[in-house]
Amino acid sequence: MSTLTGICVTAAAAVPPAPHLEVIPGSGVPGRESGAATGGAAQVRPRPRAAAAPAVMELSAGAGGNAAGAWRSVEDHREVCAISRSTVQAAIEVLAGTRPAQQLSRRLDPRCVASLQHRAALTRRAGTGGSGTAALLHRNPSVRSVHACRVSEHIYEACAVVVEEARIRAVALRIERSRAVWRVTVLEIG
Repeated sequence: MSTLTGICVTAAAAVPPAPHLEVIPGSGVPGRESGAATGGAAQVRPRPRAAAAPAVMELSAGAGGNAAGAWRSVEDHREVCAISRSTVQAAIEVLAGTRPAQQLSRRLDPRCVASLQHRAALTRRAGTGGSGTAALLHRNPSVRSVHACRVSEHIYEACAVVVEEARIRAVALRIERSRAVWRVTVLEIG
């Protein structure tokens, strides 16, 4: 059982994994009996796997006794992951030159927007050169996974994995709540 901000996740009774193969005696070569003495071979077939036990989520009051706060924390975490995914996708599109950086001005801190514009300009300048790898940068970007970690009540840090044609890159960001709006204050694209 693990406890995270008042939410207990408990797995049901652990089921041991079933063996992958099942030996069926007496199913050897037709016309022969199975067994070591007769030289017959037993048939081996895959055994169906048992379904994993589902995890059970239950809300506990936690140390502070605030069950509503625990649900709010889960909602915040989901919202931060969704914001992170869309912001990272848009930032990579800015670097590719398919989206203007000003579209992110509502979500990003002004310093992040300026930094992203500068990097996009450098990427465009490098893409006009004669190298073949520069032309493949930032093509068909796809955000594969996003993970967020709560630092404090109004601050999260998140990371994302972005897959492109030429490479796989990591993106880290810090998201802070100000006036009921989440804003990205730090954006690092690897």
